[in-house]
Amino acid sequence: MFTRRNALGAGATLATIRPGRAQTSPVLRIGILGDQSGVYRDQGGAGSQACVRQAVAEYASQNGLTVEVVAADHQNRPDVGLALARQWFDQGVDVVTDIQGSAIALAINSLVRERDKVMLPCNVGISDITGRACSPNTVHWAYDTQMLTRVAAAAMLRQGGDSWFVIRADYAFGRTLFDEVSAMVTKGGGRVVGSVATPFPNTDFSSAILQAQASRAKVVALALSGDDMVNAVKQAAEFGLTRRGQKLAALLTFINNIDALGLPAAQGLGVASSFYWDLNDRTRAFSRRVLQSGFNPNLRPNMSQAGTYSAVTHYMKAVKSLGVAEAKRSGRAVVERMKAMPVEDDVLGQATIRADGRVVSNAYLFEVKSPAESSGQWDYYKLLATVSPEDAWRPLNEGGCPMITG
Repeated sequence: MFTRRNALGAGATLATIRPGRAQTSPVLRIGILGDQSGVYRDQGGAGSQACVRQAVAEYASQNGLTVEVVAADHQNRPDVGLALARQWFDQGVDVVTDIQGSAIALAINSLVRERDKVMLPCNVGISDITGRACSPNTVHWAYDTQMLTRVAAAAMLRQGGDSWFVIRADYAFGRTLFDEVSAMVTKGGGRVVGSVATPFPNTDFSSAILQAQASRAKVVALALSGDDMVNAVKQAAEFGLTRRGQKLAALLTFINNIDALGLPAAQGLGVASSFYWDLNDRTRAFSRRVLQSGFNPNLRPNMSQAGTYSAVTHYMKAVKSLGVAEAKRSGRAVVERMKAMPVEDDVLGQATIRADGRVVSNAYLFEVKSPAESSGQWDYYKLLATVSPEDAWRPLNEGGCPMITG
């Protein structure tokens, strides 16, 4: 049964699911923290909430768990995100997911470890979460900057794109993505001929695009996300960047971004992703279920939103195995149990969780279809390559995670 009330922080909403039989275990509390109103709202927001609630609805009532779900807007501000997480933990929240924003995730990561809670970031790019900042209380889902560069940059290099100019967001995610794409390009025999950092958020990329054109780089890479990425692609089209022979690579692209751009502007973009709603029978089945139970029917789940379903489902499986009382006592114990169990769901198929907290699954390289190739709205991707977990994600011994030895 669902009930709703205001709770646990300004603007938060809470839903409770109770099993059909008599309740004997404590209440498990899940917090969804993300951008509800800013430039990243469509990457997570209401879509992530719908996916989490779908996971809870499917699993909790069938397994005797009482689960409360709370959601709040961190406004893309680390201080607000940290304050909300601290308040939630004081009031009994056991796990926080979605997150959105690398600086926010890094701040909460320390708090989660201190409080012995659990963090499941599904909307965070920075790979330090499972590298230098790895934690026994954190599991990183969906994507990171390493996967994006390994899948997308390698493909561009194979196509002859050996000179790069990078337009990046001037915060932790953009800086990390720039560093990692530079390393990948250099390792692959190419070179980065220039870069420019842009304010976040930003609506005017004209100066950056003119610098990219003047560089004569074969590939102009966008280390941006959300509305910033959409605005940059649109303005690059207005400046005729690709008509002059340069290729445009949007390193982090969600399907909702492609819908916002439209196929005429987005066609030909390479997209690295761990999920596509129309990839196979299982991803289509998941998408049908969530669209029928609260997800905006005019949209489709992206990899971060679908990742919250996968993460929360696996978390609840570990809690069921461990016992709710023990799970609430120690987030570290829950994460240890999660790592010991294979991930299996309709979003990722089969995946594993490494010792550093990185979920490793197949990743995919897609190309955005032209209007003539698409059968209609949301038929946007054609599959170019399936990349194995071993090739898609940073090797375990290269991340600098202090929990890993040898």
